[in-house]
Amino acid sequence: MRQILLSLLLIFIGEPLIAQNSSTSDPNKMKGKFYFYWGYNRETYTKSNIRFKGENFDFTVKKAIALDRQSPLARDPYLKIDQITIPQYNYRFGYYISDQYNVSLGWDHMKYVMVQDQVAKVSGVIKNTGTDYDRTYDNTDVKLAGDFLQFEHTDGLYYLNAELNRVDPVYNYKKLYIKSTYGLAAGVLCPRTRAVILNNVVNDQWHISGFGVSAKTGLNISINNHFFFQAELKAGLIDMPNIVIEANSKDRARQNFGFVQGNVVIGYQFNLHKK
Repeated sequence: MRQILLSLLLIFIGEPLIAQNSSTSDPNKMKGKFYFYWGYNRETYTKSNIRFKGENFDFTVKKAIALDRQSPLARDPYLKIDQITIPQYNYRFGYYISDQYNVSLGWDHMKYVMVQDQVAKVSGVIKNTGTDYDRTYDNTDVKLAGDFLQFEHTDGLYYLNAELNRVDPVYNYKKLYIKSTYGLAAGVLCPRTRAVILNNVVNDQWHISGFGVSAKTGLNISINNHFFFQAELKAGLIDMPNIVIEANSKDRARQNFGFVQGNVVIGYQFNLHKK
């Protein structure tokens, strides 16, 4: 994961030395333009050590496996205006500070679901819960059954981030423009977490839990340099040391993991002050 981020960083920094002159041949100047886009995503996650700490427990699940949960492609919910935020989505607003660079603010709605019934190593202690799980654990193999642990950020794993992007012309034919894009981002994580620990109360509230950094690369195809389609590949690292796992209590979880995200978006770019 770190190698992917480093490679994208080197491309982002090094590419201008090669492509600096290409912007001068672009008939459409981008400086001063705004843009926005909307689209959907899929994720894969690295394994994660998740620590759960509360009044009667303090234990860590090691190398937990998790998946995303994208809605199946269908008319409902993708074509229903009141349900389009149910799938995993992305939206972003940006501004070109030069012909090649833009800054933007965006919201990545991901979903993170710990795989149920997997067998994982557990270390720590559970006591005075009145369940069969009261004991001390030392790298003990435990089946993550529903009466022991359910853990997911499904409504969702929100990544609010600011990006700096570089855009380079690749090819144009009449009113069709193809451009490459690279970006670096950082932001905060505000998940809505569903956690059930030893049948304790389910929590379901938004809470700023940590931060993330990411890098992306993509291909932008625009018509008349206004409407565009963009495909992106993003890789990042997330650290959340302050996850709320039970409402109105001090019970917390913490975890960090890497992710790779694929995005498909459509958007529009425009200039508010045409000369």
